[in-house]
Amino acid sequence: MGIHTVEKIGGTSMTRFGELMANILIGDRKGSELYNRIFVVSAYGGVTNLLLENKKTAEPGIYAAFAAGDNKAWQEKLESTRARLIELNRTFEELGLDQAAADDFVNERMDGVRSCLKNLMQLRSFGHFHRESYLPAARELLSSVGEAHSAFNSTLILRKHGVNAVFVDLSGWKDQETGTMEETILHHMAGLNYAECMPIVTGYAKCAGGVMAKFDRGYSEITFSKLAVATHAREGIIHKEFHLSTGDPKLIGQENVRTIGHTNFDIADQLADMAMEAIHPKASKAMELADIPIRVCNAFDPQSPGTLISKHYVSPNPRVDMICGRRDIIAIEVFDPEMVGQSGYDYQVLASFAKYKISYIAKNTNANTITHYVPARSKQLNECLEELHRNFPGAAITTREVAIIAVIGSNMKLPGFLSRAAKALAEAKINVLALDQCMRQVNMQFIIEREDFEKAQKALHHELVEHEL
Repeated sequence: MGIHTVEKIGGTSMTRFGELMANILIGDRKGSELYNRIFVVSAYGGVTNLLLENKKTAEPGIYAAFAAGDNKAWQEKLESTRARLIELNRTFEELGLDQAAADDFVNERMDGVRSCLKNLMQLRSFGHFHRESYLPAARELLSSVGEAHSAFNSTLILRKHGVNAVFVDLSGWKDQETGTMEETILHHMAGLNYAECMPIVTGYAKCAGGVMAKFDRGYSEITFSKLAVATHAREGIIHKEFHLSTGDPKLIGQENVRTIGHTNFDIADQLADMAMEAIHPKASKAMELADIPIRVCNAFDPQSPGTLISKHYVSPNPRVDMICGRRDIIAIEVFDPEMVGQSGYDYQVLASFAKYKISYIAKNTNANTITHYVPARSKQLNECLEELHRNFPGAAITTREVAIIAVIGSNMKLPGFLSRAAKALAEAKINVLALDQCMRQVNMQFIIEREDFEKAQKALHHELVEHEL
């Protein structure tokens, strides 16, 4: 195991680079204290939306316009994105960013993208070239631009401030060879002495099969994880804009929540299932297997140690780590009197889920009813429901909009805990539609009406966290 850390900085934080230098990158460190730290950076906030499509609104970026075959639109979006990247360069002028070098980098990358996409547009006019063969490559190319831009700028600024920063471009720009992500990382990190330099690494890493194809927008955390494992890091650190807390401070109140402090990878998995990712599940798994702990810190609260996620930690005292939830849930209920005594009935339902790539968050069963709770945004949910109706003509199949509230903790094996949680909800006039808890007792889930989503979190946090167990 090495003595260095691998640290990831997200896009929203990257736009506040002056604060990052004061809090994390430089601060009070001098000389050798600056080094043995490798930083993986995301694109500046909002840039990937411009390059691909808006993650929340689906407004098309360069890629989406190109994929739609709108030749004029993608070129216009490319130029507006180029202008936005150069505009971002200006925001770092006071930090010492070399504007000419930064602008030249943007223009070189965007000119390359334009040339590549024009060539692909010509290829698509020939019947031998199908969308499936070139669109993934276009998406990979565009994805790489944002991280390369932010990493290059960061390197220039840090050098201006006396740091021996090294730009490590994993994007594969004009690289002729393509290997695994691990091979790409080891190739570009070879020869670097971490004790004498600060590598600034692109969050996008080129690999066979394409990182976007495998992980889509979560790729920067995969790069972070693969880099930590490949270089045998002592610890991985994720710098966010907030602490990993016992609840949503905007909902419950900053004065009522607390930083979790220490938890394990099991709990990190549970949080990811609730769309409260401390880290991408596939990224955390690799680090868990390598026994590399992950620390989640607030980039703008440098005095706090944050929350450490380690392999074997279990809270010495029964406690709740976090109250969280998902509002975007559809309950799919299959009621069939013929189900009683049948083996494999549930398997048939799950086969349809698998066919349409629908995952479920929780499940309840009894003698004649199976209910799965799935994310409402599942793209092929309607097709799946139509197939269930065809496959089970004698069943009553209904859907209902609900929410899930999760009570998560590494040590919740305490008699009377469930009754306290249920009592808190009852006193808040919240009806529990269903509940789910495994024997391991790390995640207790309450199915409730969507309108009670916020009220339920407040009630449970007040009873189980603020009053302790």
